[in-house]
Amino acid sequence: MRTLLGKVFIDTRPLRYPPYRRLWTSNIVTAVGAQFSAVAVPKQLFDITGSSAYVGLAGVFGLVPLLVFGLWGGAVADTVDRRRLLLLTNGGLAASSLVLWLVAAVDVRSVWLVLVLFAAQQTFFAMNMPTRSAAIARLIPANLLPSAQALNSTVFQLGSIAGPLLAGVLLPALGLPVLYLVDALALCAALWAVVRLPALPPGDGAPQRAGLRAVVDGFRYLTTHSVLLASFLMDIIAMVFGMPRALFPEMAERTFGDPPGGGAALGWLYAAIPLGAFAFGVFSGWLHRVSRHGLGVVVAVVAWGVAVVGFGLSGSLWTAVVCLALGGGADMVSMVYRSSILQTAATDEMRGRIQGVFTVVVSGGPRLADAVHGAGGAALGTSAAVVAGGVLVVVCTLAAAVCLPAFRTYRAPQE
Repeated sequence: MRTLLGKVFIDTRPLRYPPYRRLWTSNIVTAVGAQFSAVAVPKQLFDITGSSAYVGLAGVFGLVPLLVFGLWGGAVADTVDRRRLLLLTNGGLAASSLVLWLVAAVDVRSVWLVLVLFAAQQTFFAMNMPTRSAAIARLIPANLLPSAQALNSTVFQLGSIAGPLLAGVLLPALGLPVLYLVDALALCAALWAVVRLPALPPGDGAPQRAGLRAVVDGFRYLTTHSVLLASFLMDIIAMVFGMPRALFPEMAERTFGDPPGGGAALGWLYAAIPLGAFAFGVFSGWLHRVSRHGLGVVVAVVAWGVAVVGFGLSGSLWTAVVCLALGGGADMVSMVYRSSILQTAATDEMRGRIQGVFTVVVSGGPRLADAVHGAGGAALGTSAAVVAGGVLVVVCTLAAAVCLPAFRTYRAPQE
């Protein structure tokens, strides 16, 4: 029975390695705490201005630092001790949350101050994420990377579900400033975990400076490694064509019967994808047994596209939720294998820059999808736009798999 459960439930072997275990444990509290700020910033902006336009402006203030400092942060991660960079960026994240707490606590009603502080927070986040991801391959054996990615993804999805729910409970009971304070305390816990990591100095072939040339070298490295390039292409196809979240508000009201002020359908639509991803993460014990990671990504992205088509054709809310949940599970599988490919196919001296590009793609793809699906929904109608997007995912993924055989046949290194 123990062997059977080990084959079904999530593989916890990476947690046997103390440095990784500390890093992963800190991710639990930071995943929830980060969602507190994700709820608090839009709420604070709306309370100050009464305008959704300013809430939307927060997306711009968050995206630009992610694009710029995600790439540069990855280059920095290849030139310095990654542990020290994690200490700096985690400290910056905690400090920015503390300042946001102070601004909210004393009721400073300056929308631009909140936006600038949010941009500063996202700057530290953009540098922290590629550094944290690049460090994992130095903490555990390569054959455990898929299991580690499944553990990381499951914690992230848990935070995506529990964070907003807890924020909704705490907000009316304790007030907006408490959300920022809890996030800051969670980041301090992450800082403690980073302090106990071993030194992670740059490799022998690492660049001496993290300038524009280092960033360009990272892109040049990508162009000569078709497996890495294809992994990004697969994610772009899945997210840009197949992420219909911009249509959730309209579909919740006009397709699934929510009242004009909002209702349960909208909440279920937003929760369905992370719920599916979390469920697949819990039962991901089989993922590390698949060595053909490239083919695994192709199958998972095609499954995501089929699930999106099913969502677009759904007339029932619960059918739609099931389709989105299955899509979330497929996306989790794709993410696990893509992340493992990035960790194993890239050399250590390039790993930070590759993870920087990964951060930009993962963060920017859904935002671009919002624009694509918003325009498509207005022109074609919501259901037609969703179905067309899902079909494009399937067709483009299969075409890319045929044109990029090195990715389709890529196998994980065995140790």
